[in-house]
Amino acid sequence: MNCIMHNCGRGYDATMIALEKGIVWGADVVMMQEPVVEEEGYNISHPGYRLIRGGRITTAIRRDTHLEFSEVDMGGDGDVQVFDIKYPSGREMRLVNVYDQLRQVEGVRSQGRSAQTARWREIMGRNKILLGEDWNAHSDRWDPECPPKRDEVFLTNLMDEYDLTDVTDGEATHTSTTNGKISRSSIDFFITKAEMADNLEISTDLATTSDHVIVCAHLRWDEGEGVKVSRKVTGWDIDGLKLEEEKENYDKAEKYWKGKSSERPVLTEKSSGEDLQKEAEWIQRNFVNHLNRCCKKVKVCTRSKRW
Repeated sequence: MNCIMHNCGRGYDATMIALEKGIVWGADVVMMQEPVVEEEGYNISHPGYRLIRGGRITTAIRRDTHLEFSEVDMGGDGDVQVFDIKYPSGREMRLVNVYDQLRQVEGVRSQGRSAQTARWREIMGRNKILLGEDWNAHSDRWDPECPPKRDEVFLTNLMDEYDLTDVTDGEATHTSTTNGKISRSSIDFFITKAEMADNLEISTDLATTSDHVIVCAHLRWDEGEGVKVSRKVTGWDIDGLKLEEEKENYDKAEKYWKGKSSERPVLTEKSSGEDLQKEAEWIQRNFVNHLNRCCKKVKVCTRSKRW
């Protein structure tokens, strides 16, 4: 399954660019946050996609997709759309489009985020699930260059409770300007169960009129379609990171990992097997994410060790 996610910033051009990029990328689904709507004087449609509108989000389903999409109402006051997807092989998964942001009343932001009121325990009732969103949450957990932490509690709790991991290509996804100063952050990304993350390839596209990039995802999950799936394993050019011209990036990556790992508990001979298992899973999940952010990905022989 190919998927595109984009916050269109209520721009007509950005909305249409997202749909056109979907055609170019062969996307089965385009998840848009803040697309332009009829109330703003626009009649958005596309010959290649069937648009399913929520509140501040819209999900576009490719008309000739081989996948079956069924929308499931899970609350969220129009800021959460949940789709159960069935492959021709019979395998199933769940896709969630979310816009987690304060609502505005007469130009003034209220205190509530509708997306967080959705029935998340029910939403997370599937083993195979992929969530794409403009999270509007800042944390060095998914953004090493993040400004001070802000609005990240809901997302971090969700990820911890359901063992979810963020999947990014390390690029900033949002650009803002305050008092002439430009800042970049990563707030648009996919999260999924750890066992699905290895099958998710992410890239970003800057060609948009919005202040958010387009995030593209290719999920190599279902092998029952008769499509040959590559058995190559993704690795990282760690030696390349140690080159003299990469010294600044290497030092930054080393400092970030030391800071993140120093927060973890120290295991001793009194630690239980469960403690050891949890720590091993944490190291694998977070170190893979860390390498994805700071190292160039390479393809290695399948006979190589996993690590």
